[in-house]
Parts: sequence; structure tokens; C-alpha cells
Amino acid sequence: MSEVVYEETATMIAAGELQSFVPFGREHCRNHPNAFNLQLRELQPASELWASDGAAGLVGSLQEVSLQEREREFWQLRKGCKGVKEEDVEFEEELYAAGNVVVWSQGSRAQASSVYKAFTVDSPVQQALWCNFAAPHKKNDDEEVELTVCIVQSSCVNVHTMTGKDFISPLPFQVSNVWATKFGLLMERKNTANDAHFSPPGEPLPTVFSMLHPLDEIAPVVCKPAGLFEGSRVQYVSDSAMKIVFTCCQPSIVVSYDTVQGIHSVWTLRKVTHDERSTVLRCPAEPVGTPLGLMASGFLTSHLRNVSRHDSPGGTGPSGSPLHYSALHSHQSRIVSSSPGTHSRVHSPSISNMAALSRAHSPGMAAPSFSGVARFNTSLHSSSPRGHHGLLASPNSTINETVLVPEMEPIIPDLCMEQLWSEAVTAGSNREMSSQASKVFLTSDLCENHYLCFLVESHQQLRCVKFIESNDTSQLIFPSVTTIPAKDAEPLQSIDAMLVLEACGSLVLYTGITRVSKVFVPGLLSPSFSLTNHLPHRSTPVETVSTPANAGSRHLQRLDEDAMPSPVTGLRGPNIKHHDASFLEDYTFQPATPYINALRDPVCNRVTLVGFLLRKCLEAIRFILPKEAAMKVLVKWYNIYNAPGGPSAHTEWSLFVTCFMTLMGYNTERLTWTRNLHFEMPLSPVIAAKKARPSDGGSDEVCYLSVSLAIVQSLQKLKACALPSLKLDSSAPLFPHIPALFYVLHLLYQELQLDELQRARASSLVCLLQQLARDLQLEEYVDLYWRDYPSIISGFTESCLIDQALICQMQRPSFLRPEPPCVFSWLSSCLRGEESPPFPYLPGICQRTRLLVVSYALYVIGDENATSTDVSKYLAKLSAGFFPLISLVCMFSRQSSVKVMSSSENLAEQLVVWLTSQGFTLKDLESVPFGVALPIREAIYRCREQPCSDWSEEVCLLIGRQDLTKQAHKMTLAKSKSVSSGLSLEPPATTEPDEEEDGMSDIVQEVTGLIWSQDLRVQEVRRLLQSSRPVRVSVVQLPEVSDHEYIEEKENKLLQLCQRTMALPVGRGLFTLFSYHPVPTEPLPVPKLNLTGRALPRNTVVDLNSGNIDVPPNMTSWPSFHNGVAAGLKIAPASQVDSAWIAYNKPKSPELANEYAGFLMALGLNGHLTKLATLNIHDYLTKGHEMTSIGLLLGVSSAKLGTMDMSITRLLGIHIPALLPPTSTELDVPHNVQVAAVIGIGLVYQGTGHRHNAEVLLSEIGRPPGPEMEYCTDRESYSLAAGLALGMVCLGHGSNLIGMTDLNVPEQLYQYMVGGHRRAQAGANRERHKSPSYQIKEGDTINVDVTCPGATLALAMIYLKTNNRSIADWLKPPDTLFLLDFIKPEFLLLRTLARCIIMWDEILPNTIWVKSNIPQIMRGTFDPSEDINMETMAQAQDYITAGACLALGLRFAGSANSDAFDCLYSLARTHMTIMSFAGTHTFYNLQTCLSMILLAMSMVMSGTGNLKVLQLCRFFHKRTGGEMNYGFHMAHHMALGLLFLGGGRYTLSTSNSAIAALLCALYPHFPAHSTDNRYHLQALRHLAVLAAEPRLLVPVDVDSLKPCYALLEVTYKETKWYDETTVELMAPTLLPELQLLKRVKVKGPRYWELSVDLSKETQHLKSILSRDGVLYVKLRAGQLPYKDDPQGWKSLVATTVNHRSSGVKAFKPEAISTFTSEPALVSFAELFCKTSEGMKHREDTLVLFSAMLYECVTQECPEMLPTYIAIEQAVSALRRGDLLQTFPLWQLRLVVELWDSRMQRGPANRRDTLLTSEFLPVMKNAVDATLDSWLKENSSVLRTYMKGEALSKDTQSIMLACFLVYRSIPYLKNAHTQLEGCSSLGDLLLLSSQLGIPLRDLLRLVPVLLGSASGPHTLLGFPLQAF
Repeated sequence: MSEVVYEETATMIAAGELQSFVPFGREHCRNHPNAFNLQLRELQPASELWASDGAAGLVGSLQEVSLQEREREFWQLRKGCKGVKEEDVEFEEELYAAGNVVVWSQGSRAQASSVYKAFTVDSPVQQALWCNFAAPHKKNDDEEVELTVCIVQSSCVNVHTMTGKDFISPLPFQVSNVWATKFGLLMERKNTANDAHFSPPGEPLPTVFSMLHPLDEIAPVVCKPAGLFEGSRVQYVSDSAMKIVFTCCQPSIVVSYDTVQGIHSVWTLRKVTHDERSTVLRCPAEPVGTPLGLMASGFLTSHLRNVSRHDSPGGTGPSGSPLHYSALHSHQSRIVSSSPGTHSRVHSPSISNMAALSRAHSPGMAAPSFSGVARFNTSLHSSSPRGHHGLLASPNSTINETVLVPEMEPIIPDLCMEQLWSEAVTAGSNREMSSQASKVFLTSDLCENHYLCFLVESHQQLRCVKFIESNDTSQLIFPSVTTIPAKDAEPLQSIDAMLVLEACGSLVLYTGITRVSKVFVPGLLSPSFSLTNHLPHRSTPVETVSTPANAGSRHLQRLDEDAMPSPVTGLRGPNIKHHDASFLEDYTFQPATPYINALRDPVCNRVTLVGFLLRKCLEAIRFILPKEAAMKVLVKWYNIYNAPGGPSAHTEWSLFVTCFMTLMGYNTERLTWTRNLHFEMPLSPVIAAKKARPSDGGSDEVCYLSVSLAIVQSLQKLKACALPSLKLDSSAPLFPHIPALFYVLHLLYQELQLDELQRARASSLVCLLQQLARDLQLEEYVDLYWRDYPSIISGFTESCLIDQALICQMQRPSFLRPEPPCVFSWLSSCLRGEESPPFPYLPGICQRTRLLVVSYALYVIGDENATSTDVSKYLAKLSAGFFPLISLVCMFSRQSSVKVMSSSENLAEQLVVWLTSQGFTLKDLESVPFGVALPIREAIYRCREQPCSDWSEEVCLLIGRQDLTKQAHKMTLAKSKSVSSGLSLEPPATTEPDEEEDGMSDIVQEVTGLIWSQDLRVQEVRRLLQSSRPVRVSVVQLPEVSDHEYIEEKENKLLQLCQRTMALPVGRGLFTLFSYHPVPTEPLPVPKLNLTGRALPRNTVVDLNSGNIDVPPNMTSWPSFHNGVAAGLKIAPASQVDSAWIAYNKPKSPELANEYAGFLMALGLNGHLTKLATLNIHDYLTKGHEMTSIGLLLGVSSAKLGTMDMSITRLLGIHIPALLPPTSTELDVPHNVQVAAVIGIGLVYQGTGHRHNAEVLLSEIGRPPGPEMEYCTDRESYSLAAGLALGMVCLGHGSNLIGMTDLNVPEQLYQYMVGGHRRAQAGANRERHKSPSYQIKEGDTINVDVTCPGATLALAMIYLKTNNRSIADWLKPPDTLFLLDFIKPEFLLLRTLARCIIMWDEILPNTIWVKSNIPQIMRGTFDPSEDINMETMAQAQDYITAGACLALGLRFAGSANSDAFDCLYSLARTHMTIMSFAGTHTFYNLQTCLSMILLAMSMVMSGTGNLKVLQLCRFFHKRTGGEMNYGFHMAHHMALGLLFLGGGRYTLSTSNSAIAALLCALYPHFPAHSTDNRYHLQALRHLAVLAAEPRLLVPVDVDSLKPCYALLEVTYKETKWYDETTVELMAPTLLPELQLLKRVKVKGPRYWELSVDLSKETQHLKSILSRDGVLYVKLRAGQLPYKDDPQGWKSLVATTVNHRSSGVKAFKPEAISTFTSEPALVSFAELFCKTSEGMKHREDTLVLFSAMLYECVTQECPEMLPTYIAIEQAVSALRRGDLLQTFPLWQLRLVVELWDSRMQRGPANRRDTLLTSEFLPVMKNAVDATLDSWLKENSSVLRTYMKGEALSKDTQSIMLACFLVYRSIPYLKNAHTQLEGCSSLGDLLLLSSQLGIPLRDLLRLVPVLLGSASGPHTLLGFPLQAF
């Protein structure tokens, strides 16, 4: 009786509660303001509507949205995709569409649904679906997937991506359905009645089209039907009878249904191959196969169908062609005789020449006229009039015969459908038999067989087609079809099953095609009851949901359930929606027929809800058994597990064991231990059942409980029966597989031992294993289990008999060996360096085993290939199903191949990187047992000391270097998007209003405070450079001066001061360079340029506009330009700036236009101007505002430096007459704009050596003045600009100017420099300069005064750093006094500068070198009799010195070279001394010279903020006398700006490009007044920014995220001037130029070391520097930062340096928090190392804990604390004798063995080991002592064990197991023969190697073995079986 009941309940499983389900979107739509909007719309006049959004606006009407139209709503659900939210929350998404609204919402069990996005479109939504488009990347081949929502309307598809892009793709035809596939969208064209008149006779049009990306063309899909003949040709899908019913992305398949034949087919969807594409496109007009879906097994039907189709009155066939019919009929009669089953192709008219299929762009047709299919129709006319020729192609027909729109190119198909399978047509098949599937889905069973199921509703059957991927995974094979009777079905993916609604209305669970059981849904009566009374709303279905019985328990994994497309239930009557409902299964019942509308995937995988152990067991079973056997187990288990009432967590394991053993043939009722399993909680199922039922269940709850009680009673009766002898039932399904199952469970048991978190479960498994091992008579296995769990195993004695005869039936797999694989002993032999066979593992199940075995092989054995080629030496992989022999060869061959240990550092790095690649994290490491984990921890510890700077974030996390992790994290961020560094290096927010406006409040105080901690020099610079407050005008009114004159005097004084104020912004721009990240919603704050003054003592305002004195007009225009540049240069290159923000900053008032022009230039210099839309650029240029054009042209060119960008070239070309064709209109371009454009050409083509531009610029240097006064003013600046631009274009090319030899560039430049006859103008400009100027008489000689500067600098830049002596000699100063008179002193300066930078390597940082540039004639003593003008001499000398100093400054720019600085400083002091007593007439020359020296000095010391240079700058700042003009002030404040470049974060580079920029910016002729651009355009002063590069390294403490000091060790590469040198710098500091460096290293001992090797690549360091130079550092434990402890006397290690042991005593645990930020250590000190009341009696423990803590802190390995504690606890438990399992001793043994292996390598290796202290030896001795004393007293117990007698179950047996494990004594039963003859120690020693007992441990055994320990027993006295 009991059996029956058991079976009965087992076939029904319980589902959980029902809940009603309402799509969230419907709720949202109620509140959606859509209806209201439409009402408003109707009130607008039509004209406005038309303007707003096209005709579509009129379509919307109120009716459309009214919610009465319920049929229009539909929705689908899917599991949330990760892209949306960062956290891995499982949630579900719903896409709901009704009317014109689509709502995409998300919700999860824990969180209510919320709208993610809602879309409203203009016409009713026909369909809404999710689709992923693949957008190919520009740079590389990989594709980036765009997740989108597609909304289909009647005329277009709206595509909205997750990233916020929107596309609208118009549809060229009516679409009946759209499907999402792996590649994009598939569209089915609606078949309209007018197809007939469009398509030419016999020519169907394509019906299926694809769209691979919203921006792509919609292209027809081609198909490749399966066929036996070669005839299976590729062709367009054009069969209107074929309907798509399902698509799927993984695998990429399409299921179609042929409405005429009633057959379903499966196609694979893939990209078109090249051949297929060409085939279709030139498809000739010969008969090829039918368009699609005609490959039925009988031809007859298809032909009939063809004929009938042509016959039909509205058909497309030629109505009167007899040829056609006869051809068909004869064809048909021929075929009937052949076998009816052949699959073949039918020959029927083909598609036309595809050349015709095209876009048909004829200008007369506007897009809308292509409505419907017109676009394709017009182009699809066949090239042969089929009506006349029938099946024969006309050979002479040409395309002209057809009515084609001219010049149409074909549309190239993208996708191809290749047929894989189609249903066989059954014998009596006719049309009625089959109907289209209403639902198609993929499902898989518990054994991973995959099925494609489609539900044919009219037949109430579900057809399941099994499919397999072929070996190369390229194809699917469909072996078999099964039919299941069903009214409806839905897959439950996460439990590999499907729920089927049978015709009778009951729900059944299937896995694949195996029926599992019925599903019991509480709350629904059994199907026999009428349902009507439960459904109050007849009109709408009740939507309900069920959850699993134990829904309350944690929901672990919800496996992938990627949106099964919702079934299309159009056939179902008006009020059914197709949807996938809410959490878990959901059924909708209609009054008459219970109908599962759709079953929603359970959130929690039911098999996962069962414990971890169970899941692993089931996986292992599934892995090893053949699929059929595995299926039985899983189905049986599923039934038992989900029986109504469901098990509690406690009983599930016992249920499993019972089920499993029963299937193997055990009678579980007869085995004591399995019988007891059931009655630990006898009533639990009943109680659980009671709780889970709703109170209103009524009658059905009662019957439910009675069933449960019946089971319990029957079990109790059974228990009372007597037990006959135990035997196995050999007919049980799993009986033959017992050995294999036993083995995989054993391996699973080994796997569990390696995970601390799962080890507790191993004890449950061990009971099952020992039973099987006993019955299979595998004694060594039983012994192994006993050694692991002596206390448990001793209690089991029963064994079941297996008849000898039956044993033969068992399949003994080859891998089941008598000696059990034990992972701990394998690892232990690794550590001892012994040989061991490969360890067996189950792929996918024993991952931990695999990981650790390979790690040991790599790190301990030292085999570098362990992770790659040699895996098989260490791991034997069991293959599923049944297995080959594991090769025995590798066991013995291994020793020879292992290389000698390669350097351990290298191995450690390899191990760490490999572990990371396997996804191993610190969390995993914590769960590895401490002994096993020690070598891995050691490797990690080694890597932590010297990590690579370029490791990935995960590796850095594993080795515990937070500093590197943070750095790597920032790197990955930077790669993904250019975000400014996330560090809070933001300037403090200032509150005082006056602070805001000087434009310098953004300098980061935290960093500058560290760099210049001793003084307030940054504040002083701010004071000097501020131009936004009134200046103080102090003029004393003398008694004789009238008030009026006094006012004038004050105003004149103010005018002088304003010369200085106006020059300040140039310096301010450099000082605040890149220090600010603008807020996109606010305009950039620009400090105003304040030119008023305050007169003391009354503080009255002095203003220049009072009209008392003459003020030059336009005085402020350039200064305000500079002010704008300075403001714009604050913006950091990494900021988020877009076109809109740039335009938003445009000022309203016209007087600020100059400022805005400067702002635009600054944006170019920091690279943001490229974001400005071309439209805006055009807009600004057409305004014709001179400044704006200058700023814009220079800005755009700087942003596109060296790119040869064509669009910019065009932009600049318009402004340069020489670049325009000679006949073009003369444009009136202002002179300064021309200058800017010329420089722009130089920038855009920098270093490219572009011939045409070089030629034009060369001739422009000597551009003669034109006849009509054009080009007559400021010619010098234009010539200079052309020279600079030419120099930039050919920068550093020297004599290798490719293809320019005929231009004679150097000779021409030389001529410009020294004068001579003008050469004839070549090329385009000849026409221009025919007539000479009428105003300026230059004749035909070159005007050297105009051309010399440009030519000199051009030569300098072309030959920059080439050390070309012949060119340099041209530039020597003249060596006779006569010649000296012919050269302007300024030109001497330029020539000296040019010569020095050509001879770059000869520049030396000392005064001797500077002096050497002055020619001999100026240096000697002068004979007074000669008539020498001393002033000329002095002047020439000054200018040559200035030129040499400038060259020196460029050579050592940004290097802070002390020699160069000293040299320049002494020269500056000398000049100042001379100046103090020189007359006013020499002032200008001396001041020019001084300004150049000052600039050179600030270049050398750029960014360092050197105090001496600052003092000089301040000295010049204060001099505002009449002779100090605007230009000098500009030079001095530029020097100040360069000195503090970017607030100390930037310095200058000496690359060619930087030198060129500096030459432009520091051109040594400064303007005389603020409107002076005669010699040099003022705007070019700002190009110095292009030479700046970030080189400040700021160490940031990773814990506090505050900048700090750290010691750097910088190693220079060897050069010809010095050897490899190492210097120590205290960071934050500016690094030298990176190409000079070999290595940068953060030095200990304060911080963890970190080395960046620059000899490999500098990119890593460059990216650090470019993001604020933040280098994360981590303070070592026990150390304090330099700020708190400058000398390092307070550190924890320093205090205890005197004596090692006293360190522990001196260490106060309370002080821990000052030395380490590890929260674990701090709280450990708090709780375990302080004496408290309860701990008084355990003083020694406290001391021990403190010592451990001290050890961890000083050794820098806080993660070792748990290991120390674990060792200590294991030892003390052993001493107390209360160990229940031997696991801790295994771990201790591994620790000791690792220690030994390290010690054997000699003391040199000690520092590598983690356990360095005396702790381990002490612990080891304690263990030895305990075990030895036990052995003394209990040697008899050991003997008993060796004799193989039963042991008593007491502590002795536990201690014995501990002894055997720790002493690594093997199972000795089989060794008796060898031990028999041993009578002496020597014999034993000989045997030790064979036995595999380490010598040390063997010696402990000697007394027992030789019998001396307990009296006069001799060895011979032992009975034989003792050994």
C-alpha cells in the first residue's frame, strides 16, 4: 500500500501561490498625458501642425488613444540586461505598447517596477520589440553591440538605443511583421492585392527584407533551400506563402510556415557569402528553383499549387500561354513515377535580373510616392517578356525592353537563410491536416539536449524537434521529431523544462520530451470543476501567477531567460493578449477552456534552491552517466523534490540520498543510517505544507494533508518490520553504473575539501561514499574516509552484499583504481618534490581542484608550462559518458622534463597573472584551506613587493596593492572615456566675492601647498598678475601744482600703470593654464580688465576716460583679447566642452567681442575648438570681425596641429591671397587676419614638409608691396609669419627636404637674409606682382629689413638640432667692423639664436660658451686711435648675448638645470648692475637684453616657481617708469607665467614642435604699445601653450585620497654628456623629460615600492601625468607619512630596532591604528589583544595574539593573521584532544612541508617565506610532542590498525587518524610482505622510499615496527596480516 501512495504523490509536484498580474505599462498609460496632448494638437491650425512635425501630426486623433481599444495593447517581458544598471541585480523588463505609447519598465522582486523609458510616436504602434544591432568599429574589426528598442509604425521604424541615440528608418512598403535576429531586424512585406499588376508575369517580389543597422539600407534576404540536385540555387525570398513564425539569436535560426503546403521549415540565418551575393545579383533569366518553401517531399502538390496559382483569376500567371501549361504538365507526369519521398526542387520561373532591383532615385519622385511596394516593384520587371516564352529564356532579350527607371543600381542582400530542416508531409496529408504554429520556442532538458518546439493549436499537439550542433558548431543537425499532446506550452529555461497544458486542462512538467509529472497549482481547482464561477470578469482573462512552494527562501541564480518572443495569439479572439506575464509561471484561464497564456520563467532556479552540495552531485551524475540514465535520475529526483509540501532545506539531502541509493538498487529502508535520515524531522513536510497553503483553500488542503500523513504512517510501519539480509537489486536502473558514480562523487568530495565554506557538506557526502566503497570492497577508500572523519566513519559497519555474478554486470571504469586519489597528499608530495600521477578531475565541476593543482605545478614544482602545454602532466581529465585510459606514461616521464626552478619572482608573477585570468579573487583565496593557500599567499606576497606597473586592475586587487588597483582602475576609465581624474584635486570654493574675479582662484592649493610649503609665493604671483582691481596711483601734489594739473598728472601716471595692467593677462593665462573644469550649464567667468585707479589718500577714482589727457584709440582691444585667452586657457583639455557651450559663452555686448575672440583662440590651444560645429565657424567668420577671425583661425589650426586637415586648409586658404588661384576675386582680408592664416598653415602642416605650401610660403617671405597700396603696412609681421610658417612646415627636415631640391630653399632664405637681387616670381603669383608699388621704391633688390627675421628663423627651424655646420656658418656674426655697421643689432640677436639652435648639441650651460658667441673683434682691447663707435660695439655685444641666452633657455627648457640657471642668473645680475649706472639712451637695448635673459631663465626653471627668478620678475613688475613700455611688461609677466606654468603642474618640452611654438611666442621683438602688431602679431604670444606638457607627479595616499610626499628615485639614461645616473627627488615634483629617463620608482621604506620602467614604453606614465599626475601610493604598515614624521623616527619598526624580542613587548596593540588602516587588524587589536576582565586568566593567549599582530604589521601581510590563528587553534585543539576530524592536521602538514622545502634551499631564501618568525617551529614542536607522547602510551592502537583489526570508537581512533595523517603513513595492509623480513633499522630505511614514508616520520615508527617500544615483542612475533 505504501508504495502506491508514494508513487501517486510523486507524480504530482507543487507550484506556489497564484498572484494576479497586470502589466505595469497599462497602469502607467492611464496616467500618461497622451490623450490630452492630442486634444491640444487638434486646436492648432493645420499650417502650424504641418510645420511642427510633418503630416504625421494630423494622423493622431483622440480616438486612437482611448483605452477602450484594448485589442491594441500587447507586451513582452524578458530578464533585465546588465547594461542598464551597474549592480548585478536581477530584474525583469517589460515592453508594453498601446495606441501610440510604448512603455519600457523595469522591476524586480525586491523593487517595484519603474518606467525606464517611455516613447510616444505619431501613429499607432504596430509592434514594439527589443533588438540588438551590431555596429562595426572604425578602428578594429570587433563589433560594438547597440541595445535598442524598435517601434514599428505603419510608415517607419523608430529605433531608440540604450545610449540615447534615436534613428527613424522609413519603410518602403507595408510591413506585416518584424522580427529581431542576431544581425538586426527582419521584415516581412505585407502581400497586397496590387502585387499582381506590378510584378511581371511569373515574377514574385521579395517578401523578406533585413535591416542590419538603423542607418543601413533595407535589403532583401536571399535563401538557399535544401535540395538533392545541384539545382539548389540561391535566390531571393519571394514566396508570399511563406510566413515567419519565430526567430532566435542563439542559435541564429528562423522558423517559417508555408501556408499553402502547411509545412514548417527551419532555416539558419547568416551573413551572405560573396559568391551568393554575386549569384543573385547577376541571376540570369533561366529557370531556377521556386522562390521559397516549395521543397516539399512530393512534387505533385507543389506543381498543382503552381498551376492553380497561375489559373486563379487574379493570379500572376500568363493567362493564355499554352506552352506554359504543357511544359508544366509534361514535367509533372515525368516526376510522378519517381519515388514520392525524394526531396527535390521544382523548376519554375525565376526571379528576374537583379541588376534591376535598385533604389530608383529619379528626381521626379519624392520619397513619399514610394509608398507600399512601389520602390521595389518599379525595379523588378523581368528582362524577358515571360508571357511569350514561358520557361524558355529569350537569348536576345536586353534590359531595354523593360519599363525600367534608368540607372538603377541593385540593392545588395546582406543576409541569407539556409534551409536546415522541414517537416515531412505525412501520407494522407492535405491542407486541413496542418496549420500554422501559434507558438515556437527553444527548450532543453536536464541533460542539455536541445529541442525546438512548436505548438500546432488546431491539432492540440506540441511538436518537439531535437537538434544538435555539429562538431564544428557551424551547423545544426535535426535528428528526430516527437509529438506531445498539448493545448499550450511554455519553456521554463532556468530549470531546463517546459510546462504543458494538456487537453484535459491539467498542467504537466516536461524536461525535453521526458514527462516529469503533473503540476499542482494551489488556488486552481482540478480541471473537472467548472471554472466559470471563479471568473468574475468574463470579458478580460484572469491573469494569475504562481511561485515555487518555498518562495520565501533565497532566490539564488536566475539563469538566462532572454526574452522568449511572446507567442503571437492573433487567432485567439479579441480579448486575449499575448504576453509573458510577471514573476514565475503565469496562466490565464478563459471561462470555457483553461488556457495557459504564458508561463513566466521562475526567478529562482529550482535546482539551485537545493543546496550547493546537491547541485554539485547532480552535475557530477549528469556528467558521468550516459544521457538516458542521467535523465532517469534527474526526473526521479525532480519528482521527489517537488512533491506537494516540498522538502525543507534540512531534509533535501536525505531525500536525495534515498532517491539515489534506491535507483542504484539499495533498499534504503533496511540500511540503518539511511533509515534514520528520514526521522530526524518526521513531520516537517506536513508542517511546511500547512504553512504554504492559503487559508481559503478549503477542501483541497485537507486531502493534501491526509496524503502526507499516509506517507509518514507507512514509513513507520516499515520501520517496525524485521530486516532480512541486505542485498542489492541488480535490476535497478543505476546498478551497472555504481563504480563510475562512486568515483565521480569521490572526486566531488575531494573538491569540497578544498573549500572552507563547503567542507561541512563533505561530511554528509562521506556517509554515502563509505557505504559504496564498502560494498565495492575498496578498502583503501574506506580507510581514506576514516582518516578524514574518524569520528563519523567508525560508527558505520553495515555493508550490503553484491553477488559475484552481478559484479560482472557492473561497468568498472578504467579510472577507478584501488588507491584513492587524495588531493591533499598530491599537493603534499608536490611540496616534498616527489613524483605523483596526474590528479583526476571533472571538467566544469571540480574547478577548485584544477586551479590549485595547476597552481602548485607552476609555483611549487616550477614548471612554467603547467598552465599551457603541460596541463596533462598534472591533471587527468575525465571525459563525459565513458572514458579512455589515463595515460600512465606521463606519470614517469615528468621528472626529466621539469626545468630547474626558474627565478621564483618570475614564477610568482606568472602564477598571480594566471590565477587572475581564471577569475580567482581574494574572496576565493579566503575560502581555500590555510595550508593549501600558503604557497599562493607567498607568491602574492612576493609580487606585492615588486609589481609591474602595467598589470590589470584584477591582478593588482589580488596582490592587495590598492594603490595600483586604483591607478589601473583610472587607466581603464581613461581608455573607455576621456574623463578628468576623479581625484578631488579641485580648488577650494572661495566665498569672498573679490576672490572670484581675479581669474586665478582655481589653482589647487593642496598640491601647491606641498610643492612650496615654506612660503606664500603662489599668493604673491596672484597679487602680481591680478588685473581686475583698480591700481593704486600715488602722486604727491607739490605746492606749486594746480589741481587741474594734478589730475592730469595722476591720469598720466595711471596711463603708465595701465601699460603694465594691459600686459598682465598674457602671464595670467600661462599661470592658470588648464586648471579649471567648467560647468556646462554656466558661462566661463572672465575677470574684467580694470583700467581705473584709486588715488591716495582719499581713495578717489582715477579714470582715463575723463578727457583730460589723450588716450590712444583702441588701446584696450588687444589687451581684452589677451584677457579672453587667459580666461579660456584655464579650461583643462579633459573637460566636457561641446559646441553648444562654446556658442553659449558668446557675449551679448559688442565691446566684449575681442574677449570672446581670445576665448575662441584659447579653446583651440586646449583642443576643444574641434568640437565647434562647422556651421558656427562659418557664422563667426562671416561676421567679418577682425579679432574673431584671428582667434578662430589660430585656434582651429592649433587644435589640428600637424594633421594636414583638408577642411581647415580650405578655411585658411580663403584668407591667404597667395593660396587662391591668380584669377580669383580679390578678397579684402585684413592684414592681421592674413598673418594669422599664414601661421595657421604652418601649424596645420607642421613637420609635414608639404611641397606646395612650402613653395608659396617661401615666396611670401619676400612678397613685394602691391601697386594699389596693398601689402604696404606692417609688411614685417607678414614676412615674419611666412618665415615662421615655412619653418614649421619643414620643421627639422634639414637637408632631407624630399622633392624640394629645385626650390633651393636654404639659398633663397640666405638671400632674403643678406639681400641681393630679387628673383623672378615663379608660378601662380607671377601675374599678381607684375606692376611695382607706386608708393614704395624698392627696385629689384630685396628689402632685407622686411625679410631678414622671417628668413633667419625659417633657416633655424628647418635645420633645428641638425648640427649642420655649413648652414650655421652663414649665420655667424660679421667679423669686421665695416660689415657690422650693415646689420641691425636685432638681426644679430636672431642670427645668434638661429645658429645656436642649429648647433643644438654644442650649447653648454656656462658663461664661457655664451661669451664664445661674441666675435673676436668685439672682445679685444680697442685701439683708441681707430674711430670705433663704442656704443655700436656694446649694443652688438648685448644683442648677441641675448640671442645666446635665449638659445640656452630653449636648449634647457623645463629641465631646471642648475648650471644653466646659474649661468643665466649671473648674466642677469651683471646686466642689472650695468643698467643701474647706464644712461637713458642705452636703456632700451639693455632692457631688451635683460628681458630675453629673464625669459630664458624662466624657460629653464619653467613650472618650478624658483624664488630668485620670482624676485627678478617682481623687481621688474614694480618699475613702471616712462621707458618701461607695454612690450617689456608683457615679456616680464610672460616670464612670471612660464615660471609658474599651470600652477606648477606644467613645464616646457624641448621637442621640435615645442621649440617652434616657443620661437613664435617669444620672438624677441616685443610690441611698443598695446596696438602694435608691426613686427609680430600679438596673438602669437600665446602659442607658448603648445610647448607646455604636464610633468608633475603627485603622490596621492590611496587611503585618505590626499596628496602627500613620497621619495622618488629617478634614473636617467646614459647620454654622451653623462653616464646613467640616479637621483632622488621628493615628490610632488616635476619629472625630467620622459625620453631622458630609464626608470621612475617610488622608494621605500615609507611607501610600497612601485617602479615604472620607461625603457619599455612611456605611455603608462604619460597617461598618469596627463590626468593631473596622480600616482596612487600606499603607506606601509608601521610607517607614518613624511608630513607627520619628516625624519622617520616615530615609525613602529624604528622604536624596536634595538632588540628583536623586546619589539613584541614594546608593541602596544592600542597604537595599532596609527600604523595601519586595515580595519581587520584594528578591530582584532581592539577585541583580542587588550586585557579585559574575562581575559585575565589567559594572559599567555593575549601575548601570543599581540605577537601575531606585530608580526603581521611588520611583515606587511595582514592577510596572514587568520592563518596564524588557524595554526594556533589547530595545535591547541590537538593538545586538548578534542579534534573531530583530521583536516587541520593535513593543513599543518602542508605548512610544515612548505617551510621545509624553503629552508632546504638555504638561508638566502628565508626572506621570501611568509612565516619567518619563531612561531612555526614552536607550533611544530608542540604537535610533535603531543603525537609522540600519544604514541608512547598507545603504540598498541597503532599495531591494531596495522593488523587490520576493527578499532573501537573512542578518542584513540581519532588520535590515531591524526597521527597517520600528520606522519604521512600510507595504508600499510599491502606492505606486509616487504616488512616481514625487516629485522633492523637498516632494512627499514631501505624500504622507506618504496613505502613513500618520509624518513623523519619513519624514524618515529621504528620503535613500533621493530617492537622495542613495548617490551620483548620481536618483529617476527607479529602475525602476518599485521602488515
